[in-house]
Amino acid sequence: MYSIITIGALIILASFLILKYYPVFGAKPSREKVHIFEQSQNFQGKTFRNQIPAKMDTSIKSTATMLRDFMKGNPNRKPTQLIPMASSFKMNDQTSVTWFGHSALLLEMEGKVILLDPMFGDAPTPFPIFGNKRYSRTLPMEVEELPQIDAVIFSHDHYDHLDYGSIKKLNDKVGHFFVPLGVGGHLERWGVNPERISEHDWWDEVEFLGLTLACTPARHFSGRSLFDRDTTLWCSWVIRGQQTKIYFSGDSGYGPHFKQIGEKYGPFDLTLMECGQYDERWSAIHMMPEETVQAHIDVQGQTMIPIHWSAFSLSFHDWTDPIERVTKAAKKQNILISTPRIGEPVLIGSRTYPVSPWWREI
Repeated sequence: MYSIITIGALIILASFLILKYYPVFGAKPSREKVHIFEQSQNFQGKTFRNQIPAKMDTSIKSTATMLRDFMKGNPNRKPTQLIPMASSFKMNDQTSVTWFGHSALLLEMEGKVILLDPMFGDAPTPFPIFGNKRYSRTLPMEVEELPQIDAVIFSHDHYDHLDYGSIKKLNDKVGHFFVPLGVGGHLERWGVNPERISEHDWWDEVEFLGLTLACTPARHFSGRSLFDRDTTLWCSWVIRGQQTKIYFSGDSGYGPHFKQIGEKYGPFDLTLMECGQYDERWSAIHMMPEETVQAHIDVQGQTMIPIHWSAFSLSFHDWTDPIERVTKAAKKQNILISTPRIGEPVLIGSRTYPVSPWWREI
């Protein structure tokens, strides 16, 4: 009995030390930060809230079905071979977007270079050695090969969007970081100068090098460890230049905020919309592909690039289901949709966009 108690105490102590000192988990908001959060309409008690409830189905029946699906497995959750990428990565003088899989994108707009949710790591987990590996194994470029980045924009602090290793590599290349409330604490712990971090609430606007950045609502949640759920905010972003407007959805369940964003900031030349890692049991926090198309319509988008797929398996569906369903729904609604390969630039305003069904070649 004494040995069991000792082992239990050591496990508890080890867990405490890992949560406290392992930098990948990020930082707990300070009292000063919490005081600032209390001024936000989205902050109640000790956590942030959605406009409308966004609860996962955690009933006994739902939990049992998820356990069943996990044990059963799905051989089609991952591609059977490496997915194709653009043969070479290069910067463009024109306004363009380059997708690196999942939700990581590089935007070149009016002479500015911006990264969106640059998760360049191997696996979306605090312990990458045990995680679901990136389908492509590599990226079209090394982080060190990227030019100087004017700004990095984050939508929230989940591991598949905010990656410790990527920040450590990017830090010296980035002029400024724009994040939702609370996420700056993670960056500060990882060595980013606080003067290069701006934290924002929903509907905040900021002028940056001739661009307007607007932090807009999403329907999701946050957290990087067992005890910090919803202690930082999540969001989507509007990026408006002199000639071009882009909407980046971040992660979100479907909700009325899309129409509100469209009424305030639309129409958009291009939307970058989440379409993968969904399930009916958690559709409140991740849209179904058909809802992705409706969200694009709501924000008054012209052309859409589906994101949040083709990098990691974070749900039970076939890896190609998101793109098959979203393209089918888009065709039914007569929506323009672009499907670039990883690393393939999309020139915004071009008469032709990448539309090949490259995933069917695997």
